Amino acid sequence: MHRIYSANNLQEAYLIQGMLAGAGIETQILNEYAQGGLGEIPFTQAYPEIWLLNESDSMNAQKIIKQFEQNNTRTGKLLCKNCHESNPDTFETCWRCGAQLI
Repeated sequence: MHRIYSANNLQEAYLIQGMLAGAGIETQILNEYAQGGLGEIPFTQAYPEIWLLNESDSMNAQKIIKQFEQNNTRTGKLLCKNCHESNPDTFETCWRCGAQLI
C-alpha cells in the first residue's frame, strides 16, 4: 500500500475516496477513527489518510486529487444551461435539475 493523501477531516477523505473509486482506483482510509484520540495523540497523527491498494494507480490518483484541490479554491457561481439555476462553481451537476455543469 502507498499513502497518497492526508485529509483535513473524515468527510474530505470519503469524498476523495469516492472520486478515486469512480476512476476505478481502490483505496483504504487509515486513521478513520483516530479523531477520538485527539488530546492523547498529536493532531497530525489523527488526520485521515488515503492509501492506494495498487501503487501503479499513483499517477492517476494524484491527477484526481490535484483537480479536487483546485476545485476547492474556486468561489464563483455557474449558471445551469438546462434550468438556468445558479450553482456554486465547485458543483459538477446542477443541484436543481441534475444537469452537467462542466
